[in-house]
Amino acid sequence: MTSTPTARLSDAGVSIWLDDLSRERIVSGSLKKLIDEWNVVGVTTNPSIFASALANGESYAAQVQQLSRSGADVNKSVFEITTDDVIQACDVFAPVYEATNGVDGRVSIEVDPRLSRDTQGTINEAKELFDKVGRANVLIKIPATQEGLPAITATLAAGISVNVTLIFSLERYREVINAYMLGIEQAKENGHDLSTIHSVASFFVSRVDAEIDKRLDAVGSDEAKGLKGKAGLANARLAYQVFEEQFASERWQVLAAAGANAQRPLWASTGVKDPALPDTLYVTGLVAPNTVNTMPEKTLEATADHGEVTGDTITGTYTESNGVLDQLDGLGISYNDVVEQLETEGLDKFVVSWGELLQTVQNALDTAKEA
Repeated sequence: MTSTPTARLSDAGVSIWLDDLSRERIVSGSLKKLIDEWNVVGVTTNPSIFASALANGESYAAQVQQLSRSGADVNKSVFEITTDDVIQACDVFAPVYEATNGVDGRVSIEVDPRLSRDTQGTINEAKELFDKVGRANVLIKIPATQEGLPAITATLAAGISVNVTLIFSLERYREVINAYMLGIEQAKENGHDLSTIHSVASFFVSRVDAEIDKRLDAVGSDEAKGLKGKAGLANARLAYQVFEEQFASERWQVLAAAGANAQRPLWASTGVKDPALPDTLYVTGLVAPNTVNTMPEKTLEATADHGEVTGDTITGTYTESNGVLDQLDGLGISYNDVVEQLETEGLDKFVVSWGELLQTVQNALDTAKEA
């Protein structure tokens, strides 16, 4: 077999997106190189990624200087800097967007995570980000909180494509699909061309193992040790089963006939945190048609180097995956407790990262003022 692991992944129906973005990556040509050589067809961002990029990037100096001279405050500056990166990345991915008829070539930007419990605030910022970027291939990221669900529906109803993020539980994922279909139904009523609206549902993987494995270590039995590194894949595979069921429903068939696109599952948090586990576990173990895998660069490198892609590794695993969750329950590990904790922690981490981003930009503005 002469094709590369990333090419085989693409052939199996998995869209490879990079979970990283910086201006340095754009201007150096590194992003374009990943598209050409490693089959990368999209990119995702989050507050942590932007905070890291800004803390280490000389590429932002000129814009920071200009923002400082114009008297922009820190919130305005962050908005301008991050949307600028996304605009440039959208332009890099424009040929992919055209070639895939809008399915890929996507760049995601997240609403301010401090708005995750504010439905109307999220809707307003989603529209503001969409208008500012002004590119058809942008995806607005909205967290799948209870307050986020109606915001997802309203944003889609306005004809804006959405990346629903921070999904940990199967129950919440069902609610996300319902919010999506509701949004598409409303978009149809509003006269939007449904074929132009796309969405992914970002289901988090490695964080599930990180939390559950900690609890398995506390149990300490041989059965518990044997389950380590299995919950993340089991949970994600069962999410794919939900995807298959929901997008075969009569409700969906009506929308599909009107030109609507199915909301694809996106595997997020696919960097392996436990060094005892294979470094490509959450890539090679989650291969199925109509999915997206967004990878940190390290995971992408590992996949390109030695990923063993042998076709669909999800379909047909549902009985076994349910068995893993049943065993965890039998050991006293509460699935609901774990996923609720992960959602809370995930939101908290993004708020902290946003704070770091604001502080980094404020420091840069202060330095530029003194220069």
